[in-house]
Amino acid sequence: MTDTARDGAQHCLVTGATGYIGGRLVPELLGAGHRVRCLARSPERLRDHRWAGRAEVVRGDVLDPGSVGEAMRGIDVAYYLVHALGTGRDFEQTDRRAARIFAEQARRAGVRRIVYLGGLTPKGVPRSELSAHLRSRAEVGDVFLEGEVPATVLRAAVIIGSGSASFEMLRYLTERLPVMVTPSWVRTRIQPIGVRDVLRYLAGSAGMPEEVNRAFDIGGPEVITYLTMMRRYAEVAGLPRRLIVPVPVLTPRLSSHWVGLVTPVPHAIARPLTESLRHEVVCTEHDIAAYVPDTPDRPLAFDAALRLALQRVREAQVATRWSSASLPGAPSDPLPTDPDWAGGSLYTDERELAAECPRADLWRVIEGIGGENGWYSFPLAWAVRGWMDRFVGGVGLRRGRRDAQHLRVGDSLDFWRVEEIVPGQLLRLRAEMRLPGLAWLELRAEDDGPGRSRFRQRAVFHPRGLLGHAYWWSVSPFHSVVFGGMARNIAAKAEQDAAASGPRPPGAGGRVAAGAGGRAGR
Repeated sequence: MTDTARDGAQHCLVTGATGYIGGRLVPELLGAGHRVRCLARSPERLRDHRWAGRAEVVRGDVLDPGSVGEAMRGIDVAYYLVHALGTGRDFEQTDRRAARIFAEQARRAGVRRIVYLGGLTPKGVPRSELSAHLRSRAEVGDVFLEGEVPATVLRAAVIIGSGSASFEMLRYLTERLPVMVTPSWVRTRIQPIGVRDVLRYLAGSAGMPEEVNRAFDIGGPEVITYLTMMRRYAEVAGLPRRLIVPVPVLTPRLSSHWVGLVTPVPHAIARPLTESLRHEVVCTEHDIAAYVPDTPDRPLAFDAALRLALQRVREAQVATRWSSASLPGAPSDPLPTDPDWAGGSLYTDERELAAECPRADLWRVIEGIGGENGWYSFPLAWAVRGWMDRFVGGVGLRRGRRDAQHLRVGDSLDFWRVEEIVPGQLLRLRAEMRLPGLAWLELRAEDDGPGRSRFRQRAVFHPRGLLGHAYWWSVSPFHSVVFGGMARNIAAKAEQDAAASGPRPPGAGGRVAAGAGGRAGR
């Protein structure tokens, strides 16, 4: 046992720190006085978090024994907050292999405890009848409980918190559909829990006695149906009473498409959420309170958890979202350097405009792009592209933004992901839509004399095979409308905002457009 463990503080390893729960657990652990090391495949995606300077971040993958073993050195408590859902038909096997690697490397490193957040499974239902999602979560828990390192396996049902997939699903279904025909699972009893309590139980598990090696059911104080949840949400949000008609013909598979159509949650994530609601998921014990004591107001009541989540959304204080983690299968390759890149064809569309406003005004428009603000050109074209993406199983254009004004590396932005941001200068987005290739969009703001700035925009596409080349040339005729209009409107919006905030600088005039088009690189 390390010195930090003796005085109550632990050295904690957190996997999944780029995800919804992990990104919130790190500051919780730091606030409790623990030291934290994060294992991430892309450490740069954590650099803009407020806690980044207080936690150690190392590069690695839970499927790589070497990197896991290295990350485990000197660790007292290891948090396992990752899963392979959506990575393919064999995701259960991948989950099982990653858990075994994690358990074995923890044993070799002398880790004192493993803490895992899984799913609450229905009582009396054979595991073979569970959804693949719940079955895999249960199997991962078994791997840890059967290992040599004592484990705490926390099992939760629906998690209510700003930005959680379950909350976003509930929120959009209720807000957008005053009258809805719903699947029969809306009458299934479930025991939701506020994300604050999930984090409290996770952080508190670090101090459990060494002899504890078991699973704990965690849930809020109420057992309710999804139908009640929607009606209670309407009350808390100040909406008129919703008319909800459950029908038996909507299967979990069909209803996941329905959820994907109405909410920002894509089918790939909606399906495991809806499938897990086929059976009653209610806690059978509350033994966790013996180690992480309750208080008069904790765990939070359902309505209180809803109010907190809504408050965070309305105040734009959402720390992490369900889309914080990269979608399985989404491209993660960094932008190739150009012209030094020698990996094949590289198509670009470049635009450049002078703007009669300071660079700060231009940057505010750039950083505020997407979400409710849109993409400043041909809204119908962007909407159609989003519908097409969702039709083929992509994320579409509805993920929106975590924060209405500010971005950080790793944020999802509609069907893009923030790959790089240099405040006041550069925003680089990597496409996560379904494409026959890889795509990026760069937006730059530069000084161009007193009171003037220059906007540079570059779309980059790396085609994959003949289909990729055909795709570029099929859409390139529309670039002058979509990308050209985007550049003009961003510059115009920046000038408009600058004019509204004060007198314009001397010499204000029109903008000059530079050349644009597609070209094949080396």
